Amino acid sequence: MVKLEREQAEAVALEALAYLVQDSDRLGLFLGQTGTGPEQVRERYSDPEFLSGVLDYLLSDETLLIAFVEERGMMPALPAAARRELPGADGEI
Repeated sequence: MVKLEREQAEAVALEALAYLVQDSDRLGLFLGQTGTGPEQVRERYSDPEFLSGVLDYLLSDETLLIAFVEERGMMPALPAAARRELPGADGEI
């Protein structure tokens, strides 16, 4: 199992957010499915709870997840490992 420090987990989540906002279609789906507005993305991009939601979204779509890790040259288990280190994992808020 991959183990990350909190800062590393946040960095992975920020990469995921960057991946989503780089493409208007991906961003539109993220905003629509999560009910997040563009202003929330700008205001909360460094909020660990928001980043948890970004990873939850990414992890809920296998096709999107695979495309993300392949484009970023990342180990496939890294996003899930990052999610475990952020708020809301195992019932933590």
